[in-house]
Amino acid sequence: MELLSVIRRWHHRDRIPIREIERRTGLSRNTIRKYLRSDAVEVRFKVPQRPSRLDPFADKLSEWLRVEAGKGRKGRRTVRRIHADLVALGYAGSYARVAAFV
Repeated sequence: MELLSVIRRWHHRDRIPIREIERRTGLSRNTIRKYLRSDAVEVRFKVPQRPSRLDPFADKLSEWLRVEAGKGRKGRRTVRRIHADLVALGYAGSYARVAAFV
């Protein structure tokens, strides 16, 4: 993340105080101090592994996408149509989750 390098450059090279960095970035002073103390090159966030409602339908969806890839542009189903077909099979999740998978 380039923000981390910008914060370090401002503080170490340009000698900008932490309060000024806070004002410029909108981050808290504690967060800025944490970034300055760390040796990390980029910020990493912990993302918990959660089961998705799409998981039971992932194999079927992957198969559909393989079939759709072989068709011409005009013959392919849209993501909205694929979502509607999944809903017909019992999928209760959102369109956005299907679009992200596709």
